[in-house]
Amino acid sequence: MSADVIRLADLKIGSPRGPRRPAKGGCSAAACGAPAKPEDVPAATWAKIQDHPCFAEEAHHYFARMHVAVAPACNMQCNYCNRRYDCANESRPGVVSERLTPDEAARKVIAVANEVPQLAVLGIAGPGDGAYDWARTKATFERVHAELPDLKLCLSTNGLALPERVDELKEMNVAHVTVTINMVDPAVGAAIYPWIFYQGRRRTGLEAARILHERQMESLERLAAADILVKVNSVLIPGINEAHMADVHAAVTARGAFLHNIMPLISAPEHGTAFGLEGRRGPTAAELQEAQASCGGGARLMRHCRQCRADAVGMLGEDRGQEFTLDQLPDEVSFDPTERDAYRAWVEVERADRREAAAAADAEAGTAGATAAAPPLRVAVCTKGGGRINAHFGKTEEFQIYDVDADGVRFVAPRRIDTYCVGGRGDEKVMAAIKDALADVQMILCERIGKRPRRELAVAGIAAVDAFPLAYIETAIAAVYARTGRADGTAGA
Repeated sequence: MSADVIRLADLKIGSPRGPRRPAKGGCSAAACGAPAKPEDVPAATWAKIQDHPCFAEEAHHYFARMHVAVAPACNMQCNYCNRRYDCANESRPGVVSERLTPDEAARKVIAVANEVPQLAVLGIAGPGDGAYDWARTKATFERVHAELPDLKLCLSTNGLALPERVDELKEMNVAHVTVTINMVDPAVGAAIYPWIFYQGRRRTGLEAARILHERQMESLERLAAADILVKVNSVLIPGINEAHMADVHAAVTARGAFLHNIMPLISAPEHGTAFGLEGRRGPTAAELQEAQASCGGGARLMRHCRQCRADAVGMLGEDRGQEFTLDQLPDEVSFDPTERDAYRAWVEVERADRREAAAAADAEAGTAGATAAAPPLRVAVCTKGGGRINAHFGKTEEFQIYDVDADGVRFVAPRRIDTYCVGGRGDEKVMAAIKDALADVQMILCERIGKRPRRELAVAGIAAVDAFPLAYIETAIAAVYARTGRADGTAGA
């Protein structure tokens, strides 16, 4: 398709993607554990996940998700959850700024689809439990599907009320479900869940945890039988379930989970959660990676999760929800597919180009590792999306971490940071935090960086490289890795 047909400058895509044909290179096959290209999974599975940013690693570079807060009722209490606390500037599961009726949700979805052509998935993730608050969930899915039948529908739930909903989910073509499972041993669960509400009464302690465990395992088995793809979310809670995560992984894998996402506990006193008030900390990046490594094979491990709010809008890693509050929406909306169709056509062209580049990038990395004995390299990337290096270091709110060695380029994880440059000046406290966050990183790739932060990073042993603006991330990583075998040791210069 020609550039005359797909004019990216006219699309509301939020961030520049750069030229369509940069230097060759591309993404790795395995990426972050989630499938990265069609060859990674059967064709029927790829058709389900190719545009879902949570289920396919490649898709999160191109497609957006939206959560609508229509399900406020919940049937259990988690020690890491307090749905009454909200700050519009934070991203934390269960948090919302406003609750919606199914009709309001449908109106909002159409308004967002008109303004965000990347939108591919509608999810219901609370703020309570969508499988328990079922009437509102079902009505929302039905209204949205009638208006936007190609939008993928996705449900997130704790699984307690899920087994009875699987048949209806199948009938409504809900092909993706996320179940939060933090334990398979009720003794561990009793430390996470104070109570559940089941069959008309509240249960506590080991009884509550046992019932929850049994219902969650039944949910996985029924979803697998219904051919509904399942992502399992597990919150890693230091001192409670970190040594238990391999058991969780084995259990969910045995019951057909497609993807396992181990997330860090978000815990702060101001959130008002039980864990926050008792001072329980979240895991370090190293502890999170250790827990992931303990899981070995089985279900794929998701590493690109951003722990979204229950009213999140936009690409993973961004939240445009405050742009679409009810008071800003028109009373009457109708969907115009023009920009969405053009964007999807561009994505197909871009994907083909990037996959062609992937083989070249992995081959280049493999050659460097084999012939030049280049050591493994960990790289932090500044990006605003599109799989390209298109963000200024000083404006970056999140680094994407990659590893590269003779086996190719692999995504590791995102790492959130505060913005270094505010009001035209660098914040030294933020710089110190950045250096701590990147203590295991040898190089940063960014679109631009100032002389002062470049010098400070160099003192910390981190090379800052801005020689690849708008290039594919993997292209640039493979190129700098190839240089690490040079005898003069000036890799990335």
